[in-house]
Amino acid sequence: MNRSLPQASQAASFRLRQLIELRPGPWRWWLAVHTSICLAAPVAIGWAAGDVPAGLIAAIGAFTALYGADRPYRNRALVLATTALGFACAVALGVWSQTFGPAAIVTVVLVAMGATFLCNAFRMGPPGAYMFALAGAVGTGLPIQHLTWWHAGLLVLAGGGLSLLVRLAGTLRDPRGPERNAVAAASAAVARFLQAVGSSAEDTARHAAALALHDTWNTLVSRQPARPSNDSVLHRLRSISRELHRLFIDGISAGPGFPDRDTRVKQARELGTEARLKQSPSAREAPEHLPLGRLSLAESLRESLIWPSPVLVVTLRVGLAAAVSGLVGAAFNIERAYWMVAAAVLILHQGWDWSRSLQRTVERVIGTLLGLVLAGVVLWLEPQGLWLALTLGALQFVIELLVIRNYTLAVLFITAIALTMSSGGHEAPSILVMLWDRGVDTVIGCAIGIGVLLVTAPRAVAVQIPQELAAALKAAQEVLNFVATGDAVSTEAKRARRNLQHRAIVLLTAYELGAGARAQDRRYAEELWPAVISAQRLLYRVLAFCWMLEDAGPDRAIKIARKEFGADGFTNVSNALDILANAATDGRPATIASEMPEFLKEELDDLSRSLAR
Repeated sequence: MNRSLPQASQAASFRLRQLIELRPGPWRWWLAVHTSICLAAPVAIGWAAGDVPAGLIAAIGAFTALYGADRPYRNRALVLATTALGFACAVALGVWSQTFGPAAIVTVVLVAMGATFLCNAFRMGPPGAYMFALAGAVGTGLPIQHLTWWHAGLLVLAGGGLSLLVRLAGTLRDPRGPERNAVAAASAAVARFLQAVGSSAEDTARHAAALALHDTWNTLVSRQPARPSNDSVLHRLRSISRELHRLFIDGISAGPGFPDRDTRVKQARELGTEARLKQSPSAREAPEHLPLGRLSLAESLRESLIWPSPVLVVTLRVGLAAAVSGLVGAAFNIERAYWMVAAAVLILHQGWDWSRSLQRTVERVIGTLLGLVLAGVVLWLEPQGLWLALTLGALQFVIELLVIRNYTLAVLFITAIALTMSSGGHEAPSILVMLWDRGVDTVIGCAIGIGVLLVTAPRAVAVQIPQELAAALKAAQEVLNFVATGDAVSTEAKRARRNLQHRAIVLLTAYELGAGARAQDRRYAEELWPAVISAQRLLYRVLAFCWMLEDAGPDRAIKIARKEFGADGFTNVSNALDILANAATDGRPATIASEMPEFLKEELDDLSRSLAR
C-alpha cells in the first residue's frame, strides 16, 4: 500500500512577533564573559598607556572572539589566528585608502566581497563576513593623526591576539569541552527524532538529527589534526557518536509502531549523559572506521567557484550593495558612511531568502532606532578611562546573551557600543547630530541591502531545486555503485557517502530559499516539496544502508549486498535514478521498473509519484 505523499511545508514568512519574543536557545554565559573581557581589556590597556584611541582601535580586533565558538580548541586557535589577521588587514587597508579619495570605496567593496566569499565558502559561521566588512569600512573613517596604516593594523592584530588567548582558556578546564558539547547536542537531536518517528514531525526531526550528527563528525574528525594523538577521550566520544548513528539508523529503518522506541530514546539520552562525563564509567575502543566529515577546503572552494553557486551570487550582491552605499555616502558627503555600508552588507552577507532578509532588516532598523536612546544616555554620561572599558564590556556581555535569542533587543546594545567606540572616548561635538546620522545611515543602508536583494533575486527563486534534486540523485547513484558490491568503507566509498550527505543538506537549503521567496514566487517551491522530502527519505535510506554494511564487516557486507541487490538490482536502481533525475529537471514522465531492491522500493515509488504531479 502506497504511503500518502507529504504536504507542502509551512513557508518562511515575516513575523512581527519575533521582534519581541525570545527564541529557543542557550544563554551563552561563557562566550558573553569572554567577549566582554576581550573588548574591555584593550581599552583599559590603552588608558593605562595614556592612549585610549589606540586602545579603541585594538578593540576592533577583540571581535575575533566571536568566531569559532563551537570548534575544538586546536582548530579554534587556527580560526582565531586567521580571523585576527583578517581584521588587521581589513582595518589597515581602510586606513591606507583614506589618502586616495575614491580608493576608499573600492577598498570597502573588495573587503566586503572577499570576506563574504571566504566566510561562506569555508562555512565560518556567524557573525560571518559582516564584521570584516565593518572593520574595513571603519578603517576608512578612523580619525588617525598619530598612527600610520600599519600601526593601526598591528593594534588590531594585538587585540585579536588577546582574544585568541582568552578564548583558548577553556583548555585549562576541559580540553575536550567542545567535542563533548557536540556529541551531547547530537544525542538530544537523535532522541527527538526517535520520538518523532511515525508522526508528522518525523521528516523535520530526521533532518535536524542528521545535521547534528554531521556537525559532530566534523568536530570529531574534520576539525582534528590529521594525525591526532592517542587520546582516550576523543576515542570514547567517537565511539559514542557511532552508537548514536546506529540509533539514528534504527529510527530510519523502524517499522510501523516502532516497538522499541522508548528503549532507543533512553539509550540516546544516556549516551549524551556519558559524553558530558570527563571520566568514562567503562572503557571504549576506538572505532575502526570513521566518516570523512565535511568537504575539504579545496572541495568547498571548487564548489563555490562554479557559477551560479549561492556563494558567488551572495558575493556579487554584497559587492553591489557596498558600492551603492559608498557612492551614496560620497554623493551626499556623509561623514561616517561606513555605517551605511555595514548595514547594507549585514542584510545580504548570509545569503538568506527574502522573508528572513526582510525580517532582519526590520529588526535592525527598529533595534537601531530604539538603541539610539541608550546610546544617547551613554554618550551623555561620557565614560572615560576604566569606566569606558567597563561600559563597553558590560554592553558586549548583554549583546552576546541576547543576539541569538532576540536580535532586535541585541541591536539596542549593539548601537550603543558602536557609537561609544566611534566617539573615541571623547565628548561628542553634538550627541543629537551623531544619533541622527547613525539612524539615517542605518535606514538607508538597510534599504539599499533589501533593494539589491529585490532587484537581483531571480523571479523563479526555486529554479535551483530541480537541479539540486537531480544532483542529489546522482550522488545516491554513486554511493550505490559501491554498496552494491558490499563496499562502504573504502576511501572512495566514504568520499561518495560524504558527498551524498552534503547533497542532502544542500537540497533542503535550496528548498528553504525558494519557500522563503516573495509570495508570488514561492508557489513553485511549495509544489516541489513532496519531491524534495521524498528524495530526502531516499537519500537517508541509502546512507542508513551504508552504516549497516559498515557495522556488518567486510565478509558479511558482501553477502548482504548480494541478497539485497541480486543480479540486476543495481542496474535497475541506477536506471531509475537516471529517469527520476531527468524527470526533476526536464519534466519527463517518471515511470520506473517494478523490480527494485526491497530496502529502496517504497522511497523510489514515493519519489516517482511526487514527480508525476
